[in-house]
Amino acid sequence: MAKTKTVFMCNECGSEFPRWSGRCGACNSWNTLVEMRSEHIKRANAHMAGHTSKATVLNQLQSGNEVRFSSGIKELNRVLGGGIVPGEMILIGGDPGIGKSTLLLQMAIALSRNGLKVLYITGEESLQQVKMRAERLDGTNEEIILLAETNIDQILSNVDKLKPQIVIVDSIQTVISSELGSAPGSVSQVRECTGQMVRHAKNNDVAYFIVGHVTKDGAIAGPRVLEHMVDCVLYFEGDNHNAFRVLRAVKNRFGSTNEIGVFTMESKGLLEVENPSALLLERRGSATIGSIVTTSLEGTRPVLVEIQSLLTETSYGNPRRMTNGVDFNRANMLLAVLQKKGGLFLGQQDAYINAVGGIKVNEPAADLAISLAVFSSLQDIPVDPGLVAIGEVGLTGEIRSVSQMPLRISEAEKMGFKRCIIPEQGRDSIKEKFSIEIIAVKNISEALKQLNRLRN
Repeated sequence: MAKTKTVFMCNECGSEFPRWSGRCGACNSWNTLVEMRSEHIKRANAHMAGHTSKATVLNQLQSGNEVRFSSGIKELNRVLGGGIVPGEMILIGGDPGIGKSTLLLQMAIALSRNGLKVLYITGEESLQQVKMRAERLDGTNEEIILLAETNIDQILSNVDKLKPQIVIVDSIQTVISSELGSAPGSVSQVRECTGQMVRHAKNNDVAYFIVGHVTKDGAIAGPRVLEHMVDCVLYFEGDNHNAFRVLRAVKNRFGSTNEIGVFTMESKGLLEVENPSALLLERRGSATIGSIVTTSLEGTRPVLVEIQSLLTETSYGNPRRMTNGVDFNRANMLLAVLQKKGGLFLGQQDAYINAVGGIKVNEPAADLAISLAVFSSLQDIPVDPGLVAIGEVGLTGEIRSVSQMPLRISEAEKMGFKRCIIPEQGRDSIKEKFSIEIIAVKNISEALKQLNRLRN
């Protein structure tokens, strides 16, 4: 018998090494090398035998129109870039119980109602469990083909025989290849099974949706090369204790990665939210201390988000800083600017900053709202409920303009807000006439004075 060779593979980039070391020599990640047996799979590339590639000059290729078909869910179409492309490989990840399987089964029901053939492959549940979820989603009368299978050979054989247009695999960590000796979910199994599905999808114009588990850090489990192999990577975000769900694309070869899809989890499944601003502000009442609204731009969609801040006297030597939905380091930077340029003494104050609704605000346009919310909480100043603040705060205290200012102001006006504090630099980019009152400020000191003037 041939001697089995042992190699060490990096979980992050998939690189192989003959011996273990603390850091991967390819991607410089620490403690990511795992031991595995080196397997040579001839069958995986058997379909390439006898085929030769032909080089073609770019200007001799005929460009074809991009063909897409609707998933039946508008918010999912938005994130995918307009719909599903035949032969596309889509990976969707998220925390356990966030709604990945529910979203894909709802999509399968909608596609089946539109006359498309869907194959739903489950490796974690029985067919009866899938049926129970379909009953909850009112989709038991649809002709969705179900298959409980984990062997990649059997999966591809059934796909060839049934010839579906959409294949859903839940999840990739349960799929195994019989020619590999490693356990399901290992680096070699995930990489090999995904590779076979990618080749099959491209050769047969079948769109694949595969579910991926996530690690405790929120990244998709398995080798990082898995995300490089697929065409689109979607993350389903949200809090299990909150009905709000956000579908976000971090990679998309056929569309933008800036769009988001917004859902709420209800007893009948996931419901699309066409107006996220109304949902996020539905419980916002009258004037509140330490609370102000800003406009965050997610792709082409403006979303109004309420920013809350609470400051209390610290009981220890070092004040606490905690954020939820807001970047922690950026919040600390804004607190430093407020103390240095705004004249606020925050050295003995614990600061808590929160973006309401479980949404994450990552763009600098929320800087001004965060700063004003902190000032309101510190000085016990009630904020006018009809006020919106938009702008980036620099280290010198200046208020900088942000992109798509007219679109942001238009969304605030549509939701009934009366005043908007914006950077002086951004006034020139506004050509439209708005009924909302525009208040332009140059620096953080002027913004704090305006908030004090508009106190309710």
